[in-house]
Parts: sequence; C-alpha cells; structure tokens
Amino acid sequence: MTDEQRGDCLGFAGHPDVKTPYLDSLAADGVYFPNAWSSCPTCVPARAILHTGLSQRHTGKVGYQDRVDWNYGCTMAGELSFAGYYTQCVGKMHVHPLRNYLGFHNVELHDGYLHEYRFPGVDHYENQLFADDYFYWLKNELGAEADITDSGMDCNGWTAHPWPYAEKYHPTNWVASRAIDFLRRRDPRQPFFLMASFVRPHAPYDAPQCYFDLYRDKDLRPPVRGDWDDEAMLEKRGMVFNSCTGPRDPELIRQQQIGYYACITHVDHQIGRILQALIEHKLMDNTVILFTSDHGEMLSDHGWCRKSLPYNGSAHIPMFLSGPERFIGPRGRVDDSLVELRDVMPTLLELAGAPIPDTLDGRSMLRPIGREYLHGEHSFSFNRWSSQFIVTKTDKYIWLPERNEEQYFDLQRDPDETHNAIGDPDKQERIAYLRRLLIEELRDSEEGYSDGKRLLPGCTPVNCLSNATLPNC
Repeated sequence: MTDEQRGDCLGFAGHPDVKTPYLDSLAADGVYFPNAWSSCPTCVPARAILHTGLSQRHTGKVGYQDRVDWNYGCTMAGELSFAGYYTQCVGKMHVHPLRNYLGFHNVELHDGYLHEYRFPGVDHYENQLFADDYFYWLKNELGAEADITDSGMDCNGWTAHPWPYAEKYHPTNWVASRAIDFLRRRDPRQPFFLMASFVRPHAPYDAPQCYFDLYRDKDLRPPVRGDWDDEAMLEKRGMVFNSCTGPRDPELIRQQQIGYYACITHVDHQIGRILQALIEHKLMDNTVILFTSDHGEMLSDHGWCRKSLPYNGSAHIPMFLSGPERFIGPRGRVDDSLVELRDVMPTLLELAGAPIPDTLDGRSMLRPIGREYLHGEHSFSFNRWSSQFIVTKTDKYIWLPERNEEQYFDLQRDPDETHNAIGDPDKQERIAYLRRLLIEELRDSEEGYSDGKRLLPGCTPVNCLSNATLPNC
C-alpha cells in the first residue's frame, strides 16, 4: 500500500511519464481494476474503510480528524488472525491511539510526519518521536537531531528536494527492509498476512537524488485544466507552500511533478526488493499480492493540490491483485467493476478461506462486482468546502453542500473532467437520476443533508459522526 498515489500514476495505467516497472510487472500478471475509488479521500477516513470493510457512513469517519479513538470490533487483520494467519504491518497505520494494532499481531510503525502527535502537551507515549518505530530507529542511527524534515520539505507542501542522507535511512527503504526482515523471522509453518504500508508518494517529495535525475530532463505532461477551475483561488493561494492549491509558478509545478514521480519510482524499486525476497523464500507460488493506495493527489490538476476532493486526481486510486491463477483466476485481465477500499477486506478474507462477516459493506473482488455506483464524500476539504459525490463507470455527479453548487462530468467523453456539464440540456435527465441516488444515500443523515426528497443545503458538516466513537461500530 502507498499513500496519496493517483490512480493514473502507474506505467501499466498508461501514464506517459511515471515509471513503475515492478508494479507494472505485477499488474500485467494479475487482475487490474481501472475503476477503483476512495470514497472518503484522506488518510484517516480512507484507512478506516480499508481496515473495516465498511462504508464511510458506517465507520463514522466522513472527514479528517486525528485523536479520535478507533474502536472497531471487526477488522481485516483481526479476522485474518482468527483464521490462523500471523498478521504483521510495517509502515503507516494512522490510527488512534498510535499503537492501536487493529487486530494485527505486530506493528512496526511509521506514520510519516503527523503534526497532531508532535504538538506541545502530547503525552510522552503518544509523541511520534517515541511511539513511531522509524523515528525512534532514525535517531538511534543518526543522532537525536535527525528528522525527516531535514530536507526542509513540508509533509503537505508542493516543494521538492532530494533526501539529504544515505538512501538506506529513507523511510521508504525502512519499510521495505523491515518487511523483508519479517520474512526472515516468520514461522514458516504458519500462513502470514503482511501489510507493507509506504508513506510515499505523500509529501514531502524527498526521494534520493537518483530518482529526481530520472525525471529532471523529461518533457512532462502538464496538469489538467478545465472550464470550472477557480483561477481566483489559485491567484490568492498559489504562493503558499502548503496551500490547498498547487503553485502558480510553472517551474514550481514542474518541480512538484518531478518530486512526486521520483517518490513513486523509489517506492516501486523498494517493492522490487520485497518481490526478490519473496522469490528467495520460495513464496511466490503460494502468495497473493494486493496493491492499492488510500487516495490520490491533485498535483496541480485544475489548480488544486493535495486530496479530500471528489475529482479524479484525489479520489481515483490504483488497485490490482497478482498471484497464482488458482487463487485469482485468469491473469493478465482487466476487471472494470466499480471497486473501493471497503472491498479489500472481504477479498483477502475469501483468499484466506476465512468467513466474511455479513455486516461488511465491501464485496470480494475475486469475481466481477455488479455495483452500479459509489457514494463518496468528504467534510471540510482543504479548499474549505465539503463535497458529496456519486460516481459510476461512466460519469460523476458532485454536490457542494455549503455552496449548494453542483457539477457533472461525463467521464467517457471527458475523462479529465475539463467540462462541467451541469447545465448541458442533453444531460439533465441523467443528472436528475444521479441526484436522486445521492438524495437517497443521504436520507436521514446525521448532518441533515437530505429529507429523502431533496438535498438540503446550509447544514453543518462534521468530520466524525456519532457512531465514530462507539465500540464495534
């Protein structure tokens, strides 16, 4: 698993610039899902969906908020543990409390830079520099002052600069190294579930210099622009390094792209190390690999940066399965089903021969999922507005509740979402149908978005519903 990797940023997905040879090899020899989405596209709510197999309305996390307890009684790792698997996570969890294992037998933690767990007054045991295994290790290796901020890059900014230390100290390498060491230490008599959870390509864009060099002289595809872009917002915020917009300086946009693509290729090569270890341990003939990300990154598309938005750069994610045909069926195929992070848990449980709880919202991806649409949302996005959306294989309807504005994109004719067709006469019947789907999804919502007959603007969004803090929700 990666963090903040766009669904189009795989060579296998047809991206003209980014290079991902190891991921491409897995995807080409597996089952690729081009219609994969994150229904609540920031780290905390997306990971709650992943680990529980529930929709965002049932996890209770419909926006980003740290320091809210994760009290879920049924989790992906927990169910696999009950089924006899040894379960290990290496890397990012982004849960609360930080050392909440969510059913894993063991976690070697690295969450990246989390402001909330570094502020003054945070309990010593919850402070990242103590509770995060990578930071603890890095300071033992390089001294008390060493930190991932030493390159000067922000964890939510669009600036880019190569990693200042030897590559082996980079958190991407650390995750791969600890995952490989798990293969050495495991009990070979027991089946295992290993989650290698990389923080990159999430900012800071700080891959080692050699990866920057791969893209430095390339003619990169420019960001997508559309007839609905907020040029005033870009003009206002485009000089702020950690803004909700991307930079307005073309050279800084190019540096942003180079840094982001460099991080992706760096992760790809470290995944290659894990694959080599699996081969050496003679595990590839009995192992299934699932690859995905929690959400994407706007990367200056339409002038926006970061995530939380309903647009493709933010909400479309990579997803594929790779492994022996006796587990995943014919390899080298594309399944155009609408899939989402909630579908990961039931898929892995079926692969493990474990019971799939009937309380899950997700469905196994081992066969085509006949899902007509997905409901997605995010409260208090980084552009200061909340969003609700319905996405299908062919189109997308978006409602911005505080502004009571609508958008519609024909994804077949306009896959880059360049034209907001909400006012097009020939689209009104389709728009009305998708609007009705959203009205029904939000019927009797805690925020009051819908009364079952119409969408109701002017409601107050929340990040966590009342069921977000209840046990076994």
